[in-house]
Formats: sequence, structure tokens, C-alpha cells
Amino acid sequence: MRSAKVLAVLIGCAIAGGAAAETVVIDGKVQVAQSSIAHPQRGVTMDQVKARFGAPAKEYPAVGKPPITRWDYPSFSVFFEFNRVVHSVVHG
Repeated sequence: MRSAKVLAVLIGCAIAGGAAAETVVIDGKVQVAQSSIAHPQRGVTMDQVKARFGAPAKEYPAVGKPPITRWDYPSFSVFFEFNRVVHSVVHG
């Protein structure tokens, strides 16, 4: 049950945070543009994230089963399942 809650939070963050894309309005139409902010891709390990982006500004402890861990950087957040990236969200 806790995993379902964590998954719901991840999905909510993806929707609310733009998930590596920017929402723009062109000629009165809403469009999604890819973000130019570098962020980790799915499947990358924790060690690879630290090697490329440095230490996170904040690390949250793992919750649920499977364990989901969140790291916050100034311009994005990264979500791990065990030690692999499952999602990264660029801050809006």
C-alpha cells in the first residue's frame, strides 16, 4: 500500500513539475517544449548521478517496498528505486 502512495507522489511530481519539459503558450495553444536543463536519465545509478552532478543539496531516506529514495538538486529532483533512477523532475 505504501508503494502505491509513493508511486502516486512520483506521478504527481511528474505532472506538476513538468518532468524535464516546459509548458509554453504559442498562438494561444499550450505546447510542451523539452527542457534544456541537464538531469539524470532513467536507469542511471546513484554513483553515476553523483559523479556527473555532484552531491545532492538534500537526500531523503528510502521509503516503501521497493525502497524509493529522493535526492534534491537546485534545478531538479531525482527518484531512485534501490540504486537506479526511475524518474527525474526539473523544477518549474
